[in-house]
Amino acid sequence: MAQVFIQPSYGTPDARRYGAASLEQAVEFRAYADLLEPADLARLNALHPGGRARFWGAKDKYDRRMDTVTTGDVVLFTGRKHVQATAEVGHSFRNPGFARHLWNPDPGKCLFSNVYSLRHYRRVELPYDEIWALPGFTAGDNFMGLRFLDETKSAAVIGLLSS
Repeated sequence: MAQVFIQPSYGTPDARRYGAASLEQAVEFRAYADLLEPADLARLNALHPGGRARFWGAKDKYDRRMDTVTTGDVVLFTGRKHVQATAEVGHSFRNPGFARHLWNPDPGKCLFSNVYSLRHYRRVELPYDEIWALPGFTAGDNFMGLRFLDETKSAAVIGLLSS
């Protein structure tokens, strides 16, 4: 079964700026081919043959967890008390240089080192209340920080998204 994780991405001004650059529009990743490892470029080309993909990332403190992310996992992009969008992970890899070019963070801001491409991205604007109503979730939880869901919660979220 696909792993589901929650990724805050629409709450802060920086997150919204990054999202405008790589969630709300696809990125021509081949323009950054010199920054990509050959194996990563090959995988991106295989998953996104048009040469464009949406991307998001995670900070280096999540390296171990991000090592478990595989093609087909599901991500919920959150902010402003809603799941704003959902997507399926395409290719997940570690590349701070590529991340820096995608998001151009302000000096001193935390930089993503983990990057993942997205397939089947869609805006959903699902209120947190609908997630909180699922088994195992807690009302009032604002989903701060990157969070990986266990198998039971993942199944419940996938069921909700499929209905």
